[in-house]
Amino acid sequence: MDTKKKIVISTGAGMSAESGMATYRDAGGLWDNYPVMQVASADGFRRDPALIHSFYSNLRRKLVGIQPNAAHYGLKDLEQYFDVKIITQNVDDLHERAGSTSVLHLHGELMKVRSMTHPERVYDLTGGDLETSLATRDPYGDPVRPHIVFFQEDVPNFSPAVDLVAEADVFVVIGTSLVVYPAAALINYVRRGVPIYYIDPRPAAVPQGVHVIAEKATVGVPILTKLLLQSCE
Repeated sequence: MDTKKKIVISTGAGMSAESGMATYRDAGGLWDNYPVMQVASADGFRRDPALIHSFYSNLRRKLVGIQPNAAHYGLKDLEQYFDVKIITQNVDDLHERAGSTSVLHLHGELMKVRSMTHPERVYDLTGGDLETSLATRDPYGDPVRPHIVFFQEDVPNFSPAVDLVAEADVFVVIGTSLVVYPAAALINYVRRGVPIYYIDPRPAAVPQGVHVIAEKATVGVPILTKLLLQSCE
């Protein structure tokens, strides 16, 4: 192919579930142990910032012990044939660790913190330094918070995500219930006539014409790859 088609892929919690990252809404998920508004909302952070720091420090410790799964690597391999742009609701770094080169995080990044005084100052947490607390300070002496978009906060990367979707030659949704907004609204920005694929073992209702692959991500991504390559022959 002389000019690579642009494939924009929106991924949700089901993308990382097979790696061992607990989803938020399924039975046994994170919300079973913590009410969502307690640990993932702006109000919750104001009420008990120490709990928020502890919660996300624990998630980081879990994340470093798991690996990208075959679906993550499958999306990376698509870059051999297509211009692949990933938009993810996930805060893990598994897409990056699998080698994907263009990943836009809608809901923030677990392995980063940012200054509470200057939000544009964002820092990577590397090595063994994964713990944060009320006492954690950045190099300027400012307190930090998880680089996470809490409920009740704006999603600053939504507009860039819309721009990507509007340019897509193919749009793909993987591992999401399509109930979390604004991410669920991205499908509405696909240009008329652009093919849409949806991979999920329990797919939500979608508009007519969407190609549904009712499989988990590790099974669905190889099916998707085959279909995409066949469409280019």
